[in-house]
Amino acid sequence: MNTNYNKITVSKDALEKLSKASDIVSSIVIPEDIPHGDMPGDKIEIGESHIAKAKTIFPILVKELQAKMSANPYSRAVVAVCGGSGVGKSEIASLLSYMLETAGIGSYTMSGDNYPHRIPMYNDAERLHTFRKCGIRGMVDAGVMNPENAEKIRELQRAEDDANKAHLDTDTWFRSYFEAGSKGLNDYLGTPNETDFEEVDQIMKAFKDGADKLYLKRMGRDEASLWYDEVDLSNKNVLIVEWTHGNSDYMSQVDVPVLLNSTPEETLEHRRSRNRDGKLDSPFTMLVLELEQKKLVDQAHKAKIIISKAGDIISYDEFKKLMGI
Repeated sequence: MNTNYNKITVSKDALEKLSKASDIVSSIVIPEDIPHGDMPGDKIEIGESHIAKAKTIFPILVKELQAKMSANPYSRAVVAVCGGSGVGKSEIASLLSYMLETAGIGSYTMSGDNYPHRIPMYNDAERLHTFRKCGIRGMVDAGVMNPENAEKIRELQRAEDDANKAHLDTDTWFRSYFEAGSKGLNDYLGTPNETDFEEVDQIMKAFKDGADKLYLKRMGRDEASLWYDEVDLSNKNVLIVEWTHGNSDYMSQVDVPVLLNSTPEETLEHRRSRNRDGKLDSPFTMLVLELEQKKLVDQAHKAKIIISKAGDIISYDEFKKLMGI
């Protein structure tokens, strides 16, 4: 898919406009309702903190884009806005896209959340099943599977408390379940087992190769909400991908990764304000957030721009110090 396409006419106008973009946007007033990307079912609420961060990021992003777009025959580049779930990726990606458009540089915002192999409810179920399946196998491998422990695990699962680290302090055998389950879950989250990275990478590759139109996936929250739209990108120079896994090693076509840093606790607070789940602070949700956070930390060295929760641009060394690594 997205391997056969017509190509746009080469134009260098975008580079000239890009050289003036920071000045044009410096005093921009953001209206209440700006265009959003193709995020599936997201509730977008742009606040002053999002605007402040986007304005801080923008001039640095422009410099990065100047180098990348100059090297591309079609004056195109791909930006990834990544970070923990609920940290503000959708809002800031939409703002950056709006600022680019205001400066006369065509920009499209695409969500990586449209590209898991399963719709959200089934993917959530697969995550939990993977954790529990691997946890049970871990108990067997550790020699602690017996009727008493099996019944205890079933009780914890029914109570949706089997990912609770507190049990590590009360049941020594529980460690085998929790650690094996966590490893299995980690091997699923943000990998090709969960997400079609190859399709996303091909979209970005085709965009940079001058594709005028591409088919982009749309995913709702039920089985009947899955389709593709043909999107006209003929007047777009920047593709912004907003996604937790936007800086993943499984993709090769991202030019400018932008990391929005946050701790799992900060991420959870964002999720509460957006009401994304019914069980936001369950032990399993917290485990998912912690594992995703570790992946973000491991990939952070590749980010071209890192902005802290407080809204400051920080270096990778400052990031490591902030994160205690």
